[in-house]
Amino acid sequence: MTAVRIANCAGWLWDRFSGLRDALAGPVDVVTGDYLAEPTLRQLALEKQKNPDAGYARSFLAQFTDAVDLIVQRRARLVVDAGGLNPAGLAAGCRRVVADAGHDLVVAHVEGDDVLTGVREGAFGGLEHLDDGRPLGDWGHEPGTANAYLGGWGITAALAAGADVVITGRVTDASLTSGVAAWWHGWSVEDTSQEAWDRLAGAVAAAHVIECGPQATGGNFSGFTTVPRVDDLGYPIAEIADDGTAVITKHDVAGGMVTTDTVTAQLLYEIQGPTYLNPDVTVDLSEVVVTQEGPDRVALTGVRGSPPSPTTKLAITAPGGFESSVSFYATGLDLEAKADLLRTHVGRITAGLELSLLRVDRIGAPVEDPPDQWAAAQQILVTAQAGDRSQVGAERFIAPLTGLFLPGYPGLYVNPLKVANPVVEYWPTLVPTDALAHSVVLADGARVPVKDTPVRAPFGGQPPTVPAPDGPDPGETTRAPLGLVAHGRCGDKGGNSNVGFWPIGSSDEAWEWLRATVGVERIRALYPEAADAVVERHEFPGLRAVHLVIHGVLGKGASSNGRPDIAGKAVAEFLRARHVDVPVRLLREVGRG
Repeated sequence: MTAVRIANCAGWLWDRFSGLRDALAGPVDVVTGDYLAEPTLRQLALEKQKNPDAGYARSFLAQFTDAVDLIVQRRARLVVDAGGLNPAGLAAGCRRVVADAGHDLVVAHVEGDDVLTGVREGAFGGLEHLDDGRPLGDWGHEPGTANAYLGGWGITAALAAGADVVITGRVTDASLTSGVAAWWHGWSVEDTSQEAWDRLAGAVAAAHVIECGPQATGGNFSGFTTVPRVDDLGYPIAEIADDGTAVITKHDVAGGMVTTDTVTAQLLYEIQGPTYLNPDVTVDLSEVVVTQEGPDRVALTGVRGSPPSPTTKLAITAPGGFESSVSFYATGLDLEAKADLLRTHVGRITAGLELSLLRVDRIGAPVEDPPDQWAAAQQILVTAQAGDRSQVGAERFIAPLTGLFLPGYPGLYVNPLKVANPVVEYWPTLVPTDALAHSVVLADGARVPVKDTPVRAPFGGQPPTVPAPDGPDPGETTRAPLGLVAHGRCGDKGGNSNVGFWPIGSSDEAWEWLRATVGVERIRALYPEAADAVVERHEFPGLRAVHLVIHGVLGKGASSNGRPDIAGKAVAEFLRARHVDVPVRLLREVGRG
């Protein structure tokens, strides 16, 4: 059977509006869209609190309305997790769009991820926090949403039942594509051979590459200055063969590029090590290899699979109070003294408030002899959270802070950014997969139970941390930014930051130097927030990459940590800007010497 061509049209809730049309700019069999980044649940939960009929990605419904004629013209299927916290509501909305357009597309949705009632009633026993082991009872919040990460077999079943459009709630990002591949190739959930695990794992790896849309074609790429039409990036396509191997590509008319570097970047994004967990298969990425087969065509091979864990991730959210922030600016000289004075004022103003979080973050640094006022400025962001809205409201928090014009440091100006915005706390845990009622709901309301993988095996944890080896004689060195000779990509999982590095260029010497340079202690020294953190380090020889998981540096996670960079999106770029001793010959190799 021919490979299935699966295009992605979205990597988060507010990805480019034209994404669905862009994904259909050439021949594809199926389009998938991932709308549910972890912070997205916060927004959908807030919307659903105000309106029980909301809770799905309204942005997708607008895209679907705009592109429904093209979907029919292309004869493509569509699978998205845009249902969020209300997949039935979005499916009903899509059916109205189809009817209004005069088409006869069949819309189905997948259920079983919403287990809020069970969590509130204690049906899953003593739930513990995924990272620190705290019991749910110690959290101090009443769960407002609880959604388990489903696998792809519900999507497979919906497509097999004749659905043209499949709407899901919380499935794993990769399930959107792996479920399609299983349907297309006729893979059976009952097949537990090694070949079956390997092909499913290969599909999950390919899905991981395309799930974040234009990130695989040059978006968020540390080598972005080399990307053609970087201001008009296309969306990626995975051509997945029956054996699970894949080629990552894009439409010829689309901007951007697909190279071993852009694919490596996405493979290293938001993983926790060589073992990539999925409800349908445990994926071993330790021997994954990427090969440039031609222009904008990268082969993905070497992925291995094994039975999945008996548990799957469960994301619980709850109202977590309110957050306000005020952005101050300091200009020119005496910045340390200006920041100290501001901290004194902030301490006095907040001394009588009951706050759950208070941060003062200095962002940026002026240049020497600045050419204009803005090059002389530094932002100082003051952020506070409280359970009681009044504690961070306009009267007790915002007004006193913005009133510092006269008693503050010279040149103070200010901009309130948030005024008592609702905060949603995020609490990840695990639940038994066999406790979930995974099902497909067809257009006529009929419910089809989904049979999930019958064979499972306990997860033994990631492989042990690999220490950095001794490197070759570097010869002559010079202090220079790490990023002159190394690409980087980072992501988040709850409170953990994960960062991958791989050499610019393909020389053996560059790889051996990078392996020796990017060690745990070096990262702790370069990244002050990680000085006391647990850091796991692994290597991916087929990618020539070093990957690190830095525990706890993102606090409570992107939905509520109050950091300026809530999801740690710039950690890799910060580390690439740090200076290390770089061999002069490596700089010359990449044209920087």
